[in-house]
Amino acid sequence: MKGKIIKSTGSWYQVLELETDKIFEARIRGKFKLIKTRLTNPLAVGDFVEFQLEQDDIAWITKIEPRRNYLIRKSVNLSKEAHIIASNIDLACFIFTLKHPETSLGFLDRFLACCEAYNIIPLILFNKIDVLHEEEIEIVKDIEFLYSEIGYDSLEISSYSRLNLDQLQELLKDKTSVFFGHSGCGKSTLVNALQPGLNLKTSEISDTHLKGKHTTTFAQMHFWDFGGNVIDTPGVREFAMIDIEKEEVQHYFPEIFKKREECKFHNCLHINEPKCAVIDALETGEIQHSRYSTYIKLMEEAEENSQK
Repeated sequence: MKGKIIKSTGSWYQVLELETDKIFEARIRGKFKLIKTRLTNPLAVGDFVEFQLEQDDIAWITKIEPRRNYLIRKSVNLSKEAHIIASNIDLACFIFTLKHPETSLGFLDRFLACCEAYNIIPLILFNKIDVLHEEEIEIVKDIEFLYSEIGYDSLEISSYSRLNLDQLQELLKDKTSVFFGHSGCGKSTLVNALQPGLNLKTSEISDTHLKGKHTTTFAQMHFWDFGGNVIDTPGVREFAMIDIEKEEVQHYFPEIFKKREECKFHNCLHINEPKCAVIDALETGEIQHSRYSTYIKLMEEAEENSQK
């Protein structure tokens, strides 16, 4: 039997049987856990699998189909390992909030670099626009412009005022999408607004630290009445890029990769090499300092990982 993983709690999974749309509780055979990998979870929501039924309609997953793409995060306690958040994604939506909680540009850049690395189309959603003052809205528009110049699409939205939700619905229609962002950025509230009746649990922002409380504790796929589905994920603090050489990092920053052709040396890493077009573009403002800073950090991390 063939199915798709629609929920993962770590030890148990829910599998949607593709022909009948029947949902089964499933586990994986012990041998799956012996596969040598730097990933902490062998299966992720969005995976296509083969399974067989045994007594009491318990499904045993016997095979994982190759993934078209996936997004991963660093494991909390195991720096050398990573956790697949979701797989086989058509559109990855990054929910950016200027405040309540504040989203850093560095976090956004890591997300975009991961999308580039794993061949996923990203969409930046500027959420909670209804709570921003005029000056703050101008900041959002400046950020929008910077990223549109690089080539990234974005949309200003609000779950409460329903700003641009009809437009977002059209972008999500008939696709497998995934919502990412810090805890408290409004992922579950947005899902509820787009699909009334789901009633996903939401939570207020912590006044003490102005950070969101974790309300989604495991990944789960929800289906839209208008077609397609979304993978709701726990709040992610840091995206991972595993098994990537430092020389590859520039491939995942389109504006840096484009400029590299003008550098004097074909193997320029854009750090302190002479006649580097990227450093020149940094000085003229053509490349943003925040983006370059994330690029350098990812280079350093790739170097550290190669030495472990």
